Amino acid sequence: MNVRTAARIRPKSPAEIAKMREAGRIVGEILAAMAERIKAGTTPVELDEYAEAHIRKRGATPSFKGYHGFPKSLCISVNEEVVHGIPGKRALRDGDVVTVDCGAILDGWHGDAARTYCVGKVDAESLELLRVCEGALMAGAAEMRPRRRLADVSKAVEGYVKRESSFSVVRQYVGHGIGRALHEEPQVPNYYEPNFPHGELVLEPGHVFAIEPMVNAGTHDVRVLDDLWTVVTADGRRSAHFEHTVAVTEDGPAVLTLP
Repeated sequence: MNVRTAARIRPKSPAEIAKMREAGRIVGEILAAMAERIKAGTTPVELDEYAEAHIRKRGATPSFKGYHGFPKSLCISVNEEVVHGIPGKRALRDGDVVTVDCGAILDGWHGDAARTYCVGKVDAESLELLRVCEGALMAGAAEMRPRRRLADVSKAVEGYVKRESSFSVVRQYVGHGIGRALHEEPQVPNYYEPNFPHGELVLEPGHVFAIEPMVNAGTHDVRVLDDLWTVVTADGRRSAHFEHTVAVTEDGPAVLTLP
């Protein structure tokens, strides 16, 4: 990586990060509310309708609705669905795992976060999958400190999954910069690749990234369904996805997507 490449990743000012925190708080509110609303018999489209109403009530706009033609305000992915599931009318069932990915725009600034939930009582492997994926997110977020490198975030995510489990990290989909746009440079992979663009980027106060490991119980390979959005595991086994928008500050990582 050269200096000119790094220079394009502009840190946000404290005032800009404060605006992103307000957008992120709305996302955090949605994900907190989902813990009570996700239950057997509820449909993903009902969850989507609640989220859109709450986002708009708070004076914000759903980041995802209309984004490259996406039809809903939430991405809701169930069991073997990894990301980008379109909320539908099939009722959730006891034993399912459900990922809710939410984004909101407030005063032109985005917040983006995701969480995987259990519906009723789930099997032991699914519980462990969720634990490992959330732990990997926090391990990556912990590296969002001045003078760390972007590759340190990727190494921390992948390293946590490998230490804690035999699960696999999805490689086809990655985290990202975020700010005025939902997806900004740099890409933030959840695995270490020596030649990945921006891997040697030195983190500075004001860098803001969406850290979002996707962890599969089986193979890391995935495929896209005929709706051209929903990504599923290639072997049909379950997947988990946790995400926060995280800023680098002089005092360490600051999670911007908390309620």
